[in-house]
Amino acid sequence: MNDDLQDFREQCRRNLQRTVEERMRYGFNYVYKPVLDDAEWRSFDSMEEYRRWCRENLPEFLGYGELSDMQRQVLDEA
Repeated sequence: MNDDLQDFREQCRRNLQRTVEERMRYGFNYVYKPVLDDAEWRSFDSMEEYRRWCRENLPEFLGYGELSDMQRQVLDEA
């Protein structure tokens, strides 16, 4: 565990020596998102139409769906 913390601190130290341009270049990574990345663009006439399309087409793990009853309850209690 101590080695992991030391490694993390060393990575932070190296990153602080980078320029802003280098941090921007290496700070982001592309991750393929099924369905969303399969078309160049989409257009919707209303937010409701967009939300319906998301519910019907996107995998749940992308987080674009409606909240479940349990999720809503957890948020209400927070």
